[in-house]
Amino acid sequence: MNIGRVNPANRLEDQGINGLGHVYYNLIEPALVEAAVKRGEGVLGKGGALYATTGAHTGRSPKDKFVVRTPAVEDSIWWENNAPMTPAAFDVLHADMLEHMKGRDYFVQDLYAGADPELRLDVRVVTELAWHGLFIRHLLRRPEAAELASFVPEFTIINCPTFKADPARHGCRTETVIALNFDKKLILIGNTAYAGENKKSVFTLLNYILPGKGVMPMHCSANHAIGDEEDTAIFFGLSGTGKTTLSADPSRILIGDDEHGWSDRGTFNFEGGCYAKTINLSAEAEPEIYATCSKFGTVVENMIYDADTLELDFEDNSITDNMRCAYPLDYISNASGNSLGGNPKNIVMLTCDAYGVLPPISRLTPAQAMYHFLSGFTSKTPGTEVGVVEPTPTFSTCFGAPFMPRRPEVYGKLLQEKIAKTGANCWLVNTGWTGGAFGTGKRMPIKATRALLTAALDGSLSAVQFRKDPNFGFEVPVLVAGVDTTLLDPRATWADKGAYDAQAKKLVEMFSNNFAQYVPYIDADVKAAAIG
Repeated sequence: MNIGRVNPANRLEDQGINGLGHVYYNLIEPALVEAAVKRGEGVLGKGGALYATTGAHTGRSPKDKFVVRTPAVEDSIWWENNAPMTPAAFDVLHADMLEHMKGRDYFVQDLYAGADPELRLDVRVVTELAWHGLFIRHLLRRPEAAELASFVPEFTIINCPTFKADPARHGCRTETVIALNFDKKLILIGNTAYAGENKKSVFTLLNYILPGKGVMPMHCSANHAIGDEEDTAIFFGLSGTGKTTLSADPSRILIGDDEHGWSDRGTFNFEGGCYAKTINLSAEAEPEIYATCSKFGTVVENMIYDADTLELDFEDNSITDNMRCAYPLDYISNASGNSLGGNPKNIVMLTCDAYGVLPPISRLTPAQAMYHFLSGFTSKTPGTEVGVVEPTPTFSTCFGAPFMPRRPEVYGKLLQEKIAKTGANCWLVNTGWTGGAFGTGKRMPIKATRALLTAALDGSLSAVQFRKDPNFGFEVPVLVAGVDTTLLDPRATWADKGAYDAQAKKLVEMFSNNFAQYVPYIDADVKAAAIG
């Protein structure tokens, strides 16, 4: 039985998906919350939020993600970073998953990825869990009801958490699988209830499609000045570096918190909502995000709560450090109405330095910006991926290697061209450790980070005195109003200066060794920046 609004010519049966139980098309938020509670998928929490857990998988499974290797994509996929799957194995996986789905109920959401109507991707998400339907309805962009009558999906995602893959039969690594087939315009997800796999699969699609149109896809948050879309800032960074927190500045308009495109017309959000980490979230430090956790329909994921009062515990990480909330963008009071901005005036690269070496903010030349963009240095924070239990220094090129199907130089060249064309200011911001490495030092004070970013975005930081960093060659401010001067010199924050010097030398060598892989593909000025 089919229930809900759908293009009558584009039901699941028309895609070869037959024999299902009830199919619920494009249910709105109240119906999805009701279905999730009735089916025992979650608990109705304070304010009508939905509390859900994801079982064994509380983060992404990047090692279980595959791209189907076909002649059409053979020469354009970065195979060193994307595990291949044969077309034959995918076909068997697809057939087995469709057989597994028979007789079961499914929830379908027809959605847009991309706020720019000329560049958006029409995506159908078929989910076994009602709360996954609610999640992706928040995270992607919702068509008007009238638009659904003619909606035709360009790509389809099928997510079956109860389906277990067979590595020998399906050419994968474990019983968990995320398989992308660009030829068949189909993504299959099995044996994981972590909702983030849905949205990151769409991001991966856009990261493959948009560069062919001259559009830069970016793992970044974005905002712009109130009343001035041309004063746009973007914030590159991996999970846990502060993209959501720092872009949700009440003095600016939030375009989006995670995934954007940069076309000749400007910046546009891929998504229609936010997926924020909630560990240690407080009403004092982040009131807007905190408030979403008790708003109707917000998906609260993997959080401990009091069974009687339904009060959430923002400090209890006994399920995972990667506890999150997913909510529509308009739950943030200063969110953009159209999710569009101008060409970025400021580009901020966020890094979580677990070594405690990098200063809180640095000014980059365009060549240095390319170097740090391709390097993508940060620390994976606990819980964001399976097996990560403490901050782990890593290099994730373009600040999003797990989602990059093309070679890094493709994205790097696009960014280089857009910086050259617009003259954007470039900054590196460390939200990681100061006064020592992880275990000895402490996290960078968010108050100082906010003050430095405000100065960078309003232009006042460019007027202060800078010094040249002896390790990386970028410029570091010497004195900034409202910021502890000692904090601006990482070496001065360490009790043992010799230990800092040794740690800095180690980090420079790590950068150099990692960047060697890009040297054959980059321009002379970027090579010079790599040397420092």
